[in-house]
Amino acid sequence: VPMVAPGNVQVHVINSTLAKVHWDPVPLKTVRGHLQGYKVYYWKVQSLSRRSRRHVEKKILTFRGNKTFGMLPGLEPYSSYKLNVRVVNGKGEGPASPDKIFNTPEGVPSSPSFLKITNPTLDSLTLEWGSPTHPNGVLTSYILKFQPINNTHELGPLVEIRIPANESSLILKNLNYSTRYKFYFNAQTSVGSGSQITEEAVTIMDE
Repeated sequence: VPMVAPGNVQVHVINSTLAKVHWDPVPLKTVRGHLQGYKVYYWKVQSLSRRSRRHVEKKILTFRGNKTFGMLPGLEPYSSYKLNVRVVNGKGEGPASPDKIFNTPEGVPSSPSFLKITNPTLDSLTLEWGSPTHPNGVLTSYILKFQPINNTHELGPLVEIRIPANESSLILKNLNYSTRYKFYFNAQTSVGSGSQITEEAVTIMDE
């Protein structure tokens, strides 16, 4: 098997889900056989928004021939990763380079995990929601948009409310009675808005 590990491993993080890794080729005489390529082992150490560690699944990408760089796609935003590089011949793999740590930046969050609308009165509705399963960063706020729907399914004017990220419920007041409303709800990080969930609810007709 090869005798030495690739040196000078460098990681260039391109965006929240993609990184490029560079390394110096090993001297050919240390390959001790036919150079087949290089393998990059990489794995997520932890999410930077949640400190929980879980079973680490190592991923391997093989770059054929005498390449000295490769792309690592499909990374998770706002996470800490480790990687190392090994050279491969027909017999097997050489030793691993020292582990390199890199962090991916924040991305946009997934949609809130649920949106529930309860306690209808003549002019109010209560909204409750769950935070996104994948915040992909530090949540900065929630954005609620809503509009009335009339009997011919035409949409009325859209109202937008920004809600602090640490809130999980809201009582909407001053609504029209016996009116159907459509709600659009999403979370935001400093990068931007995540995907939204929608719900509909009706205020009651009379007490």
